[in-house]
Amino acid sequence: MTHLDFSVNVDHVATLRNARGGSFPCPVEAARVAVAAGADGVTLHLREDRRHIRDRDVERVRAEIAAPLNFEMAATGEMVAFAERIRPPYCCLVPEKRAELTTEGGLDVLRAGPFLREAVQRLRAADVRVSIFIEADPAQIEAAARIGAQAIELHTGTYAEGPLANRDAQLARLKAGATAARAAGLLCHAGHGLSYDTVGAIAAMPEVTEVSIGHFLVSQAVFEGLDATVRRFRAIMDAARAA
Repeated sequence: MTHLDFSVNVDHVATLRNARGGSFPCPVEAARVAVAAGADGVTLHLREDRRHIRDRDVERVRAEIAAPLNFEMAATGEMVAFAERIRPPYCCLVPEKRAELTTEGGLDVLRAGPFLREAVQRLRAADVRVSIFIEADPAQIEAAARIGAQAIELHTGTYAEGPLANRDAQLARLKAGATAARAAGLLCHAGHGLSYDTVGAIAAMPEVTEVSIGHFLVSQAVFEGLDATVRRFRAIMDAARAA
């Protein structure tokens, strides 16, 4: 059984902090608790409008947390320069629109301009492993490989948050995407909208090497505590992987 990495996204700990404009709760401390509870890494999305995570949060996690940082970012000049400066181990390029409440789908690699390729190459030159958040579409996956990405992250939102009647079909689509990623020589990650009820089927896919979970986990931590929530996710994923 290959180990499945579990990256905890603490963006919405920062959302709670920013609601009052103070320093509590601290996303860096949340990252520390998550790693102690069994997370393999920490994910932060520094949005252009800084609606939750701020520059200093990323700098502190990079400096203070021993587990790897997965830095989510739009493919813009500002964000590429920031990543070149802090050199996170991993970076995931995501689509970003100011009006959206959360990331609404995968990045369209086929229609992206030439800067996406440049961003990938600059990040790789800075010794950052580059992933692209993408739909489970073989054409998009092949395009990601062509521009030099080393991994993809499959958008699981349509599966996790869609009608129950569609879940089997969505899982089949994700499985096909994971298979296409492996065939293209890419690492395959997965994330968005996953919960206790939906993460097991993703964790059971042997092609998937990492799962990223944030909003549900932080929300559930209000009721269970962050340590207990991370441990419960870890146990669900490990059991599904072993089976």
